[in-house]
Amino acid sequence: MRASRLISLLLLLQSRGSMTAGELARELEISERTVYRDVLALSAAGVPVYADRGRAGGYRLLGGYRTRLTGLTRDEAEALFLAGLPGPAGDMGLADAVASAELKVLAALPPALRDAPARTGQRFHLDVPGWFRETPPPPWLAELARAVWSDRVVDLRYRRGEKEVTRRVQPYGLVLKSGVWYLVGRVGEDVRTYRVDRVTGVEVGEEHFERNEGFDLAGHWREQAGEFLRTMLRAEVTVRLSPAGLRQLRRLVDAPYVYDEVVASVGEPDEQGWVVARLPVESVGVAYAQLLALGPEVEALDPPELRAEMAGAARRAAARYDGPAVPRHRPTDQRARR
Repeated sequence: MRASRLISLLLLLQSRGSMTAGELARELEISERTVYRDVLALSAAGVPVYADRGRAGGYRLLGGYRTRLTGLTRDEAEALFLAGLPGPAGDMGLADAVASAELKVLAALPPALRDAPARTGQRFHLDVPGWFRETPPPPWLAELARAVWSDRVVDLRYRRGEKEVTRRVQPYGLVLKSGVWYLVGRVGEDVRTYRVDRVTGVEVGEEHFERNEGFDLAGHWREQAGEFLRTMLRAEVTVRLSPAGLRQLRRLVDAPYVYDEVVASVGEPDEQGWVVARLPVESVGVAYAQLLALGPEVEALDPPELRAEMAGAARRAAARYDGPAVPRHRPTDQRARR
């Protein structure tokens, strides 16, 4: 535990230049007294750390001192390579930079840990795009990524329905969600989101923008994604679910919180274990398509038009299965054609 803390303290000083005892204590979640003892331990081990006194003082490393990454544990080394996303990085034009960085990290590792990338690659693989969709990266993704890195204002041409609009955007970040890239940027006083595959042109000028350093891209995305789903779910239906239907419902809803709300709304089960629940949906038509997947494990109660649609589907399915199966056409064996 202490060895790990000493390495963290050393790397903090190496990366930030100078830190006070109070700053180190807050960062490492320890007392200032412990910081003093740890600095003495580093000095005794030959690390050239010294203290500047005065109001602007703090602990520093002797100029030019650098430490190799020999303090990494096996779990930490493997996690570094697990964190890499070669597919998305390649889409943004960063494949060479990622490969170069991995080589440098690998060279800095002690011999006992140099099998970390091979072990990680053998055990984990991230396949970002969704099923049945293998699309190339959007044509303007690499250009937008460079603008994001350099904090440059872009003039964005964007397809909105049948129209094309132009916006001057301060590109704050890029998000990859279910195989789709999104640009998050500031337009005037608003922070907006654009699908990158709908971008039809990008002009990166020489103008730089001042980034709001307090902007949390991950937090903003979580909030916007949750709000987007809530605005989509404008209707509500009431259903009766079997125990199996309630379990299967989890894979049909668009967000975990929706399923949690449904479970929270159910009453006591009846003699057969069925429960009544309210389900937020995009529309009655979408609810009909979703609930059909539950088959006999669900009964629509309200609104009446949904119940009528489900009853009609049940009657058609029953009529289709009333009697022996008689195919009108012999199925074609696609494998034989190949």
